[in-house]
Amino acid sequence: MPIGDEMKILLAEQMKRKGLSYRQLEILTGISKSTLCNIATGKRIPRMDTMEKLAEHLHVRIEDLYESECK
Repeated sequence: MPIGDEMKILLAEQMKRKGLSYRQLEILTGISKSTLCNIATGKRIPRMDTMEKLAEHLHVRIEDLYESECK
C-alpha cells in the first residue's frame, strides 16, 4: 500500500546524508534490503518499531525520517 501525500518517508535522504547504502543499513538494523528499499520508495509503510530502529542506527530523531503537514 503506497503512502499517501500526507506523509513522506525520508529514509533515502537520511541514508545519503550518512553515506550509507541499503546493504550497510541492512547489516546495521537487521531490516532486509528489499524492505528498506520499499520503505524508501513509499511502497511500504514502516511500523513504529521499524522507525525507531532506523532512527537509532541513523542517529536521527524519528521526526527526521518523515515529512508531514501534521508534524
